[in-house]
Amino acid sequence: MRDDIDVTALLLAWNDGDEAAHSRLVDVVYDELRRVARWHLRGEGAGHSLAPTALVHETYLKLVDQRRVRWQNRAHFFGVASRLMRRVLVDHARSRGAVKRGSDQTIVLDGVEVGIPPLDVDILALDAALDRLATVDGRQSRLVELRFFAGLTVEEAALTLDIAPITVKRDWALARAWLFRELQRQVP
Repeated sequence: MRDDIDVTALLLAWNDGDEAAHSRLVDVVYDELRRVARWHLRGEGAGHSLAPTALVHETYLKLVDQRRVRWQNRAHFFGVASRLMRRVLVDHARSRGAVKRGSDQTIVLDGVEVGIPPLDVDILALDAALDRLATVDGRQSRLVELRFFAGLTVEEAALTLDIAPITVKRDWALARAWLFRELQRQVP
């Protein structure tokens, strides 16, 4: 990814109606969005029909349609992208009829940081678990979206959520442990 200041400057210029800034922004963020998409789709089954490029395009089309958003910085942009990417993945899974664990719509939830093994999870089960986590702790649910779906670093997530990096690390460990426990309950 190019310099973070460039992304923030381009976002602010795009907010002010500069379409040339929007075009440059596409060039700057496209590779990063593809990296995140590839990361999400790495654990998908061979029959999965959504390629990283298609995921990026669907997400980006939704991003540019966000006319009411006043972009603040790179972290804010990727925070919104994370939520939209989650929606695209969940919508795709629903349209494919992936309603049970073990279908070709699984993703790998890596639990290395909290000492738990990776878990293959149905994207719909993860979405439902994140919704349940949001009722328990909305910030932790949002943090999972930022870290898992957008691939933000601890520092970027801290900036987006306006909390200290140490709080992000603590919440990240707690959220992942909570999700692991919650998703293990659904394993037959």
